[in-house]
Amino acid sequence: MERTKDLLRKLTGATGIPGYEGEIRQILREEMAPYTQIQVDRLGCLIAKKTGAAVEPRVMLAAHMDEIGFMVKAITPEGFLRFTPLGGWSDQVLLAQRVVVKGSKGDVPGIIGAKPPHLLDEEERKKLVKIKDMFIDVGARDREEAASFGIRPGDPIVPAGSFTVMKNENLLLAKAWDDRAGCALLIEVCEELTQRQHPNTVYAVGTVQEEVGTRGAATSVAGIDPDVAIILDVSIAGDVPGLKEEVQEKLGGGPTVCLYDASMIPNLNLRNLCLETAEKLGIPYQYSVMERGGTDGGRIHLHKTGVPSLVIGIPVRYIHSHAGILHLEDYLGARRLVTELIQRLDAATVAGLVE
Repeated sequence: MERTKDLLRKLTGATGIPGYEGEIRQILREEMAPYTQIQVDRLGCLIAKKTGAAVEPRVMLAAHMDEIGFMVKAITPEGFLRFTPLGGWSDQVLLAQRVVVKGSKGDVPGIIGAKPPHLLDEEERKKLVKIKDMFIDVGARDREEAASFGIRPGDPIVPAGSFTVMKNENLLLAKAWDDRAGCALLIEVCEELTQRQHPNTVYAVGTVQEEVGTRGAATSVAGIDPDVAIILDVSIAGDVPGLKEEVQEKLGGGPTVCLYDASMIPNLNLRNLCLETAEKLGIPYQYSVMERGGTDGGRIHLHKTGVPSLVIGIPVRYIHSHAGILHLEDYLGARRLVTELIQRLDAATVAGLVE
């Protein structure tokens, strides 16, 4: 259990916005090198190959390494940073949040600001402040001092946050659960498979640039040419005030099996095999339906003539913000479910997924 928490702490504490995933890639490389063959594709996806009792079928496990963040767009004459979002941010979660600019001379702390509310006129007060009207204050006197900190346009900006075990010790608070939880599953599932027989070859992939268009999924699936794919991501926990039937997932209810998202409908036979596996082993699970948004599965399942695919998720509260809450038992349930499902994906079973 402590090993898992330490791994989650390491992954969420590291930084890697779209296009800047190197720190996460290095963690995956270090963790998986002892028991997989590792390569990196030309876009930056890490592909860890774990050969089982048979070369085929080829099973692709995918989790994206990038987290949502920002990029420095310009430095004003007064030394403030204008920025552009990388990934889907809601304007209302940004003001007064701390960030870290990853400059050439090291990390620079900052805070997101805007025109003070006391100085807004009546019409302005009725409106949400837009990202385009926000800036980041790094404490610089002017543009020249900001540059002397090692900041320049193009530098990545990440949310500031720390991994925290809450009073209920099953609840973990951290940034970047989307999708460092999936990255941790890649590592621990492959580690589990070193102790078990699996009738296939597993390709565990840390993809890049998912949050800006599932780009790494396109390159990595082309290199692997999988027979079946399991995408590991987070889902939206709806057990908060104001939500009833809109979102059914809750913390502590188990991993989620996605029935539909805006980018993919899962292969029904693979979905049913997953559900049967969970029920046979007594693994609690939940259903997920996401009418807006998608995952790497949207690209992967359309490769060539099609790849039977399924998304298994971990419910998280407050995704796409500076911090979210994950239930450790949901993560552990997902780890067991994915490991057991892989062991059932032999050649005959995979061939039958499209009959």
